[in-house]
Amino acid sequence: MMISEVKFMEQRLLNGLSKLLIRVVEDGASIGFLPPLSDEEAAGYWKQVLEPGVHLWIAVQDGTIVGSVQLQLALKANGSHRAEVAKLMVDPDSRRKGIARLLMQTMEAKAKEEGRSLLVLDTRSGDPSNNLYRSLNYSEAGRIPRYARSANGDLDETVFYYKEF
Repeated sequence: MMISEVKFMEQRLLNGLSKLLIRVVEDGASIGFLPPLSDEEAAGYWKQVLEPGVHLWIAVQDGTIVGSVQLQLALKANGSHRAEVAKLMVDPDSRRKGIARLLMQTMEAKAKEEGRSLLVLDTRSGDPSNNLYRSLNYSEAGRIPRYARSANGDLDETVFYYKEF
């Protein structure tokens, strides 16, 4: 398995990332989308991701994109020390193999390189990702009830985490 940073969005990457996004959304991931997610909607999202201040990594195994994560640098003067972790996702068939951990470690190394000393993220309460973030020394900052809608229509609680270097 290989982790690499995406610098520009070519069609092959766009297709692979769109497939990954659709698979994780269909599996119930709370990453801003609800099923059914069309190819066009998924591709539309990925086409606009690579903007100033955003770093994107992919995990590739046997020629297939099996995971991704983003580091979104705060670009305002008063936020030059922080960044947001966004859209960590691993294909359902590739989970529990250390891919998310490796993506997070790669992203954190870049955050440090960029001079960021504070990372923030949020995730749905009760999701397995909470265990990952805690194991990577992220601290819970708080919870907001009824924050995000799930595929079944429920409004789920979200947990906000932070990590200082």
